[in-house]
Amino acid sequence: MNENSGDENAVRDRLIVGLDVPTVREAEAVVAALGETVSFYKIGYQLVFAGGLDFAGDLVRSGRQVFLDMKLLDIDNTVAKGVENIVKMGVSMLTLHAYPKAMRAGVEAAKGSDLCLLGVTVLTSMDGEDLIEAGYHDDPQALVLRRAEQAREAGMGGIVCAAPEASAVRRIIGPDMALVTPGIRPAGAEKGDQKRVMTPAEALKAGSSHLVVGRPIVDAADKQAAARAILKEMAISERKPRKVRDLGFPSRFV
Repeated sequence: MNENSGDENAVRDRLIVGLDVPTVREAEAVVAALGETVSFYKIGYQLVFAGGLDFAGDLVRSGRQVFLDMKLLDIDNTVAKGVENIVKMGVSMLTLHAYPKAMRAGVEAAKGSDLCLLGVTVLTSMDGEDLIEAGYHDDPQALVLRRAEQAREAGMGGIVCAAPEASAVRRIIGPDMALVTPGIRPAGAEKGDQKRVMTPAEALKAGSSHLVVGRPIVDAADKQAAARAILKEMAISERKPRKVRDLGFPSRFV
């Protein structure tokens, strides 16, 4: 039974719980514990390589939405063929690294489907020193903004970026693209390995459309209570939340 309030239900599809757990059994336990409180889940490498793709299919068939966080980057044809097969899975979102050729290949492969392709700009675990070590000369925000503009030009469905850059990215991509923000931590929560974080209310105010929350919910003793607290904060932040339809997202998000 969905025990969310009306305001919380209005933002429910904008909260994505990161299933950053090592086994499908643990992921199943998280989903069971959350019940109808949460409808959207992110699956990344850790779970993918432990049977997570089959589990993603199970979630889709159960009526839930799945964000497949694969961060694809390869030669054009390989990216395109991967996207074509992921389209068949019926997941809602898929990440690609925001390199222009890879994004263009992915967009062409996903054409005509409901799959929302998201460009990953700069990982939320990276700061300026990390970028310098990796050979980049831009500061994190400059690189994020450049890649956001390239994603818009490529026809991507949205962007993944840290909350501190969300406001500037929203100005570049406009109102019609999804802006998915990981590294969300409720007030007082540990940052973990994230370096550029915000609270749910701060991220929504900055222009984020979807928030990814992992450990603060997954590791909570009462997972439903943790999720409802975040949904309540989101609902209070946006008493008149933007409809997904108003943001121009694919039909499966409506």
